[in-house]
Amino acid sequence: MTLSEEAKERLADIVELQPTKNSALQDRWEMESGSDVHQYLESELKEYYYRDENSLIRATAEARAIVTGEEPEGPTEVYMSDLERKVFAVAPGPDEDTESVVSVLHRLQDEYGDDLADEDGEEPSAKDVRRALQTLKRKGVVELVYRTVPTFRLAVEREDVAIAEE
Repeated sequence: MTLSEEAKERLADIVELQPTKNSALQDRWEMESGSDVHQYLESELKEYYYRDENSLIRATAEARAIVTGEEPEGPTEVYMSDLERKVFAVAPGPDEDTESVVSVLHRLQDEYGDDLADEDGEEPSAKDVRRALQTLKRKGVVELVYRTVPTFRLAVEREDVAIAEE
């Protein structure tokens, strides 16, 4: 995707201000509302940002590379929720066969057992795992491969990702 000069400048703002909110970008970009910011992000920068578990706007590794003009050195820092961290830990590696959402859920159950439940004692459902995998896909660390059912695997080696603390 080719970015206009305005889009590149705004992407640089996201990299500089992250984690940030619509309101901060609204002020920086002199827009009328947070809705205008959201619309711009979705129409022009969808591939270059994501929202973390606190709904804060963050730049993808690709966005940071575009802004700085260089590939990041060392592991890519990625913000992950607790479930996303666990899914990332058990998802098949980049050289392994892809697996379905249900298969990843079974891996989670095998690996974490009773430690898988959240504060309320609820274990994640297939829907929760699908959401985590899709979020990790948007963050660039998981890839989706369509077979009979959608399947996933890591897009990068685990050691190439540093899981950022909140």
